[in-house]
Amino acid sequence: MVVLMHDTMPESPDFTELFQIASGQLGYFTAAQARGKAITRMLLQHHIMQGRITRVYRGVYRFRDYPSTMREEVAAAWLAVGKDDAVVSHESALDLLEIIDIIPNAIDITVPRSKRYLSPPDGITLHTSTRPFEASDITYRNGIRVTSPTRSIVDIAEAGTSVEHVERAIAQALQAGMTSERRLRSVAASRSQRVQGVIEHAIELSRP
Repeated sequence: MVVLMHDTMPESPDFTELFQIASGQLGYFTAAQARGKAITRMLLQHHIMQGRITRVYRGVYRFRDYPSTMREEVAAAWLAVGKDDAVVSHESALDLLEIIDIIPNAIDITVPRSKRYLSPPDGITLHTSTRPFEASDITYRNGIRVTSPTRSIVDIAEAGTSVEHVERAIAQALQAGMTSERRLRSVAASRSQRVQGVIEHAIELSRP
């Protein structure tokens, strides 16, 4: 009987590469990302017991020594819902984009309508959308997928956020060059007449 010998060794756990991944996500990483670096659940648990890693949500962890930053909890929430499908949206997106200075009561995350069965952790408001995200709908902040200024503003108008907040967001975004009247009208065109009216009125008020 011929026995074939392989000269490749099993992959070794690579915490250095995992830390690099986490550094692009404000210090957080997922269990799947850890597995991708040959780090087992048992090994993760060992490091949690040693105090090197903390468990934030189910399947979401943080390197203890990574420096704390403002709004880092948003990164953890986004990873907890599912980084490949989820997008930070609505007021949470506008907060990250520094368009409005309102801190949301919960972290807004939008997922495709097909993911509506998800049960998000406490502190997360889950929104669903039948509208596919175009490339122009998405931007990134600190490695986090975020809806663009235009999409975020139209989303809060549709969600029933106060008209005053929508008006202020549009005025600030236009002044900063983060959107334009044309883009706002284009995205709002697929929404209700009410939303289009709110957006149009806010645009008119933003003019000198």
